[in-house]
Parts: sequence; C-alpha cells; structure tokens
Amino acid sequence: MNLQRIRALAGKEWREIVRDRLFFSLAFIVPALLMLLFGYGLSLDVSHIPLAAIDYDHSAASREYLGRFTGSRYFDFRGSMQSEAQLEQALRQGEVRVVLVIAPGFGRDLAQGRPGHVQTLIDGTFPSRAMTTKGYVSAINSAYSLQQVAQSLARQQGLPEPVVAAALQPVKLEIRYLYNQSVSSIWSLAPKLIMVILMLSPPFLTALGVVREKENGSIFNIYASSVSRGEFLIGKLAPYIAISCVNIVVLWLLAVLLYQVPFKGDPLFFFVATLIYVLCTTGIGLTVSVLVRTQVAAMIVTMIVTMIPAVLYSGLIIPVVSLGAGAQWLARLLPASYYTDVVVGCFLKGVGWRALWPQLLALAAFALLFFSVGYALFSKRPNT
Repeated sequence: MNLQRIRALAGKEWREIVRDRLFFSLAFIVPALLMLLFGYGLSLDVSHIPLAAIDYDHSAASREYLGRFTGSRYFDFRGSMQSEAQLEQALRQGEVRVVLVIAPGFGRDLAQGRPGHVQTLIDGTFPSRAMTTKGYVSAINSAYSLQQVAQSLARQQGLPEPVVAAALQPVKLEIRYLYNQSVSSIWSLAPKLIMVILMLSPPFLTALGVVREKENGSIFNIYASSVSRGEFLIGKLAPYIAISCVNIVVLWLLAVLLYQVPFKGDPLFFFVATLIYVLCTTGIGLTVSVLVRTQVAAMIVTMIVTMIPAVLYSGLIIPVVSLGAGAQWLARLLPASYYTDVVVGCFLKGVGWRALWPQLLALAAFALLFFSVGYALFSKRPNT
C-alpha cells in the first residue's frame, strides 16, 4: 500500500470535484438543502385544524360548547355556516377539515338532564390525521360532559362543583411524555433526516465518481498503471468520506440550532457512529458503481437501493416495531434502521456506547460487507 499514490489519487479526485460545479453543489449544497426542505415540509404535528360549525340551537349552552373548540390551539375556527350545502362544499374544497353540527334543542336537553346531540364531520382523506382529530374532539367533548354532570350534581346536592368533579373522577390520570416533552414532531424528524440524507448523498456521489471514470475512459489509465485495487479505491473514496464528514457537522448544526432539537448524548460517540454509517453508505455506492457502466444507470440504481430503505424501512415515519413481521425482518437487513436507533438515542434519549453498541456493531458489519463486495467485484482488467 503506497501512501503517496493514495494521496495523488485523492488529490486528483478532489480537483475534479471542485472543477465540476454541479458535482460540487451535489456534494456540499444539496444535503443542507434537503435538510431544510424536509424539515419545513414534513410535519406530523396535528394542530390548527380548520374548523367550522352549524349551530341550529343558538343557545348559551351551544355557544359554550363551541367555545371549547374555538379556544383550543388544535383548531382554527373559520366561522359558522348557515346550511348543510355550504358545509359540504367547504369540506369538498378543503377549506375546513372538521365541522360541528349542533342539533336544535341542545341547551334545553342539557338543562332537563337529557343528552344533547352534536354531529362531528371529519375529513378522512388523511386517515392518521383524521384519527388524531377524532381524539381531540372526543377529549374536548368528554371534558365538557364531565363539567355538565358536575354542575348538575352540585346543584342537586348543594356541594361545591370541584368536590363533585373530583368524585366523578376517582382515578386521576397524569401523562408525562419522556424524551420529547413538547411532543414536537420536528424533534423526532430532524435526527432521522440526518439518517435519510446520509443514506442518499454518500452513495450517490461515490457511484457517480467511480462510474464517471468508466464513462470518460480515464479508468484505462488505472488499468495500465501499477496502482493496486486497494490504493485506487481508498484514494478515490477518501474525498467523498471527507465531504460526508463536513456534511455531518452541517446537518448536526441545522438540527440543533435551526430546529432547536436537544442533543443529550455523547458527541464523540455520535460522530464515530455516524462516520461508520457513512462508510457503510459509501460502500453501497461503491458496490453499485462496479455493477453499472453509465452515470444514468448509477443514479437510478443508487436511488432505488437507498431511497426505499431510508424512507420505508428505517423508522422515519412508522416505527420498525409497528411494521409487519416480514417488513421488520427486511428492515433489520438494512443499515438505516440501526442508525435510526443510534441518532434518536443520541439526540433525545442521551444514550451512548453502553446502550447502542449492538447497533454500532451491526453498522460496522454492514460497512465491512459492502466494502468487501465492492473490492471483490472491482477489477483492473477491463470488461469485454
């Protein structure tokens, strides 16, 4: 292994990256841009839901009930409607997502001890958001119903309303959210976006960089030289690993400073684990590059073998444990799911070497596997 040859190859590759403006942009600008686009465009928070109402009762009770919704941070009140035809049009056009229809006699029924009737219409085109919205509506309705029962019993028994309300709830439930106290989706998504971007960018750059040598014919200089396979691959890939190290820092700063995600773990462990993950994804690009001959083919194959695992089988949106048995098995055959555990653990849970060493070992095994396959498949003899 000749270090001088490796340095020469790495310097040559770096000069090619710097001279090619498009490639330079793909290397340094696109990862940060993806972090910004996904971070602001992908949100799982369900709040500020457009809400409208039809109040057929127009009583103090119906206004109080509606006020529970209009005063909530989860709903944005868009006004009252006069007819069901107007309601249907607003729902069809997406102007509102929830409509409350308060039946006539709502206040009278409550005053006489009978249940009042309210219909809730929820736009179900986004099922997960619709189910969350249903939970909000049910919680507000339950709180209002409890208040009405407590007021009625307090008047009948001559007791203070807080005493009656406490008696109606013998078990008081208190929920505490761990690791993400504000239940903010960006706290969960931003660390996982680091996983996605580092799954896409390093193999993409690596595959293009190696295949470009084949496409423009400069690979024949390597075939005819005394440079060994190992020297060529190390010199060729070193600049891309260095670029990825810069991107690691940039993505970490965006997550912490821009999205205000707390970092509770060990920075050294995070960097070491991320570097191993980058070696793993770079190995994917190397494996793809020795199997294809054109840059177009390299781009297509790389996107297929990286995008699908990074989005569907990594825990980005759906936790791996919530997937089907077959999907869980497939996810554990891919490196992205292991790094998701690492990055979430470092950012939100504050765990490190002791808790995450199995994931780190798995990533190292993947990196060794991909580089071994790439090294074995790369040949200094041109394919005929």
